[in-house]
Amino acid sequence: MYFKNLSVYLRTFFVLFFFSATIFGSYAQASPEATEKFIRAMRIVNFFYVDSVDNGKLVEDAIRGMLKELDPHSVYLSAEELRQANEPLQGSFDGIGVQFNIINDTIVVVSPVPGGPSEKVGILPGDKIVEIDGEKSTGSNVNTNFVMERLRGERGTNVDVGIYRRGVSEILDFTITRDKIPINSLDAAFMASSEIGYIKLNRFSRTTIREFRDALRDLMAQGAIHLILDLNYNSGGFLDVAIDLADQFLDRDKLIVYTEGSASPRQEFKSTNAGNFKSGKLVVLINEGSASASEIVAGAVQDWDKGLLVGRRSFGKGLVQRPFELPDGSAIRLTTARYHTPTGRSIQRPYEEGTESYYQDLSNRLRSGELVSAENIQFPDSLKYFTKVNKREVYGGGGIMPDFFIPLDTNSVSTYYSRLLRTGAINTFSIEYANENRDQLLQSYPEIDYFISNFEVENDLLEKLYAHASSQGIERTEDQTEQGDERLELRLKALIARSLWDFNAFIQVSMQADEAFLRAVEIIEDGTFNRMNIKYK
Repeated sequence: MYFKNLSVYLRTFFVLFFFSATIFGSYAQASPEATEKFIRAMRIVNFFYVDSVDNGKLVEDAIRGMLKELDPHSVYLSAEELRQANEPLQGSFDGIGVQFNIINDTIVVVSPVPGGPSEKVGILPGDKIVEIDGEKSTGSNVNTNFVMERLRGERGTNVDVGIYRRGVSEILDFTITRDKIPINSLDAAFMASSEIGYIKLNRFSRTTIREFRDALRDLMAQGAIHLILDLNYNSGGFLDVAIDLADQFLDRDKLIVYTEGSASPRQEFKSTNAGNFKSGKLVVLINEGSASASEIVAGAVQDWDKGLLVGRRSFGKGLVQRPFELPDGSAIRLTTARYHTPTGRSIQRPYEEGTESYYQDLSNRLRSGELVSAENIQFPDSLKYFTKVNKREVYGGGGIMPDFFIPLDTNSVSTYYSRLLRTGAINTFSIEYANENRDQLLQSYPEIDYFISNFEVENDLLEKLYAHASSQGIERTEDQTEQGDERLELRLKALIARSLWDFNAFIQVSMQADEAFLRAVEIIEDGTFNRMNIKYK
């Protein structure tokens, strides 16, 4: 058993050893002492350990541990994990619709898929999934396969999850109905005014540029001269797609981004004449969930004084991962370079204090008050840069700071409203109400714009919702405030719009109370571009 297992291990090890030597240039870069030490450790384990061991798993664990010590984004992916990781950028699947990371053996929601089952019931970025169908979902056995096996399933089936949410003492219970998860880049495109188009992208996938161009063409046909590009909570995707999107806005031969690493010579990417939006006012919306490819686009637009950014400081993910395939179909996604904006800013935020500290950065931003006040954001002068045209001050070293700050909405919602979301009661009610009254509603409100201007959530509609919720065991509580009522009414109106039309309509209704969106419209209309000398013609 010892020699058989060791033989399997050694074959795997030397394949990996040759692979690593090929990547880094020569065998001489791999210390013979370190190599012998590793082999000897495996021999000791195989020969003396109390039970038989799985050498393949030991090698995988060793690779994972090694990469974890490098940076937060270098990872090992098994063949199945690799397929699943690529899926959101390539295809579609049935499931609950969340993007997640596994941090400290816990499933952390990065973002719910817009319009997906989890978003409908109120799952939020940062939520931790600690129970699935009554089973504990934390611990060393939690990996990507564990999550996929339990959260994916046939469309129409239910899964119960327990959520730990920061600031809430008890575990929140959600029932999520699995559905087909759309893998579209574009969430919404509509006219914000007679001359302003709005496009919201959720990722940078292989379909992004086609979707963007189609949407832009339709908006321009409706009279759009200016554009709001919403990259809030867009966690990124393909580098070449980000370059193509930035190319839509920049004049010819402008540097969009460059990458550079100790083993990766500087590589520059420049704009062409291929873009469809070279003139017109451009506002890009970003926040703490905008990462990687989103930051490349935002940084290029800001550095060339081509548009203005509105929102909050972006995530700060500026490391380039290159995939290296292994013999069994698995792969290493290894950080090989850093992204730099045209002015030379590094997008990447610090990670020297370890992965756990790195992923607590957003919580630290909240505690420090950065997300609610720009005055709490401090950048050292060493990170100061100047834009290419107007020489405006911008900062690097950890995300892209917008030109206009929008504080995070920290107004609390009522327990009642929260329960309506978590249980899906408001969602099911809106669907039933829209289906029962569809003909009458569409006759009264034939277009979404007219619906937005004229439909009001009257008291009798709210009473019907309350009755529906009560039938589900959800009773109104004393802490339901006026603010909670306002949010509930807007959400109900948006959900009804979605049922009558589509998710585009849901976004369009929701934006009517979105501070960043409203500020973007104001900036385009009030002469800000001229005052700041942002060229748009």
